[in-house]
Amino acid sequence: MAEKEILNFEAETKQILNLMVHSIYTHKEIFLRELISNASDALDKARFESITKSDKYTDIDNLHIKIEIDEKERILKIIDNGIGMTREDVIQNIGSIAKSGTKAFLEKLQKEKDKKIDLIGQFGVGFYSAFMVADDIIIETKNVESDKGVRWESNGDGSYSIEEIEKQDRGTTIILKLKPKSEEDEDYLSTYVLERLIQKYSNYVHYPIKMNMPIPKKEDSEEQKYEEKTINSMISIWQKSKSEVKTEEYNDFYKEHFHDYADPFEIIHTKAEGTIEYTALLFIPSKAPFNFLHPDFEKGLELYCKNVFIMDKCKDVIPDYLKFVKGLVDSQDFSLNISREILQHTTQLKRISNNIEKKILDTLESKLKNDREKYEEFFSEFGESIKIGIYSDFSKKDKLSNLLLFKSTNSDKYTTLKEYKERMKEGQEFIYYAAGKDKASIDRLPHMEGIKDKGYEVLYFTDRVDEFMIGMMRDYDGTQLRSILQAEKTEENKEENKKEENTENKDILNSIKTVLSENKVADVRESHRLKESVVCLVNKEDSMSFNMAKILAETGNSMFGMKPERILEINTSHEVFKAMEKEYNTNKESDLFKEFAELLYDEACILEGIPLEDPKLFATRMSKLMLKL
Repeated sequence: MAEKEILNFEAETKQILNLMVHSIYTHKEIFLRELISNASDALDKARFESITKSDKYTDIDNLHIKIEIDEKERILKIIDNGIGMTREDVIQNIGSIAKSGTKAFLEKLQKEKDKKIDLIGQFGVGFYSAFMVADDIIIETKNVESDKGVRWESNGDGSYSIEEIEKQDRGTTIILKLKPKSEEDEDYLSTYVLERLIQKYSNYVHYPIKMNMPIPKKEDSEEQKYEEKTINSMISIWQKSKSEVKTEEYNDFYKEHFHDYADPFEIIHTKAEGTIEYTALLFIPSKAPFNFLHPDFEKGLELYCKNVFIMDKCKDVIPDYLKFVKGLVDSQDFSLNISREILQHTTQLKRISNNIEKKILDTLESKLKNDREKYEEFFSEFGESIKIGIYSDFSKKDKLSNLLLFKSTNSDKYTTLKEYKERMKEGQEFIYYAAGKDKASIDRLPHMEGIKDKGYEVLYFTDRVDEFMIGMMRDYDGTQLRSILQAEKTEENKEENKKEENTENKDILNSIKTVLSENKVADVRESHRLKESVVCLVNKEDSMSFNMAKILAETGNSMFGMKPERILEINTSHEVFKAMEKEYNTNKESDLFKEFAELLYDEACILEGIPLEDPKLFATRMSKLMLKL
């Protein structure tokens, strides 16, 4: 038998060892995932070789991984009955980062068979993560073609020993002599901790991971007994064909895995093959979480590499406006860094993200078309997110605008923009909307009088994001969207505006404007939209709307001091204006006329829901006016 030999790691390997000892991984617990993944690779290799060497693999139906612990000696073992390694394999795979056993094995098979084999990761790299938790590591391994086994040992100081040993069974045993437990570390000798970590990271490895688990005692004095238990489920629901999975199974998986009490609104199970391969299992919840619109809400999908958990809540695989979607993506094409923990920003990931986004939007579009009632339930929960998509990404405008729903003056039911256009009156140029706190407050707006008189439908914009969305959207299918509060000549007043302006009205309106000053209004105009009300405020063209200004004020965002420019419109046919006209013609410098002007402005503010600058002064003016009657 060859004597024990002391060898040095290659330079690159020493660097990796130093990084591992100083925790290149965010969480030390990741070492268990790496070692189990390596064991899974070895089992994959054995299964493949058994096709041509069945006489050497008589136990191929019993491939497994076993976890053993020795609390007294602080030893943790990960054992597999896979392909095992020869002495040369150990030196190449463990002594050198550059030559990875799995990578070399896969490249060889591809050259010979031109066939991809189901292998995870690279053996030599992930193995070193164990030095974060172990002072000393021993490998005992035997290849199916070898008569002797090999024993490798290192304490991570830059060298290792290697020697031949007697070993009866094929496979590899990793023996970790754990560091003393610190307060911040998990207890990696606890069966319950190990069970939780296996179910978190390696639950869907398709070989049984076995461990002796304590049997609950019937009496305190009873000796603790153990039974061997398979810890992982092995079967990943997303790797099954959709035809093999019942809706109840999807629902149960969703509720258990993503901690929801209700069945999902929609399930998307898709598989892509070709230049990039992945499987995605996505769920659209039926109800929005309580913290959904809170800035701290975390989006993202889980990532797996061939059933091995890699990352939770990967934000780069799904856009912000679809943050309500839960689920996972499993792909062997993910490009991972040395720790397998941080996903690189690759073209593959971007393509997967684009494909998933398109799939979700196509699913929602189909739902809107084929199950309107269910889609409306979805939109009442997550419609604001769809609107945010238009606001945040203009390139998605055309696709997302078809998914929008609004309530309108036409009906209490939701309408799409397409349906609105189909109902437009002959000669109507715009899609009209009004923004406000709720439907009732919008209905009370005096601006609605002229629109309703013309029989035009108005969309209710009651979500905070609506006007931000319209700022990006502008039009739908070539038809401009227009606020009824916007001060611009529209088709309902073009004919009236062709008439010659009354010179006397023009003088009075200019006098009112002088009284109010530019601090309050940019202009005072004769209104052609008012029928019963005497006055209203409208936005100057291209000015910030009143509703948006209120929203920004509530959120503490002043938009660099920008304020909406207000135009006061007056119904010159109203009796109140006639009274003002009479007073003005009697005395153009009348204090009563000035009081009238201020009261009209305050009334317009109240109707618009704008807080009065001086409520006490308003009350005083009202009292004075009442005394004069």
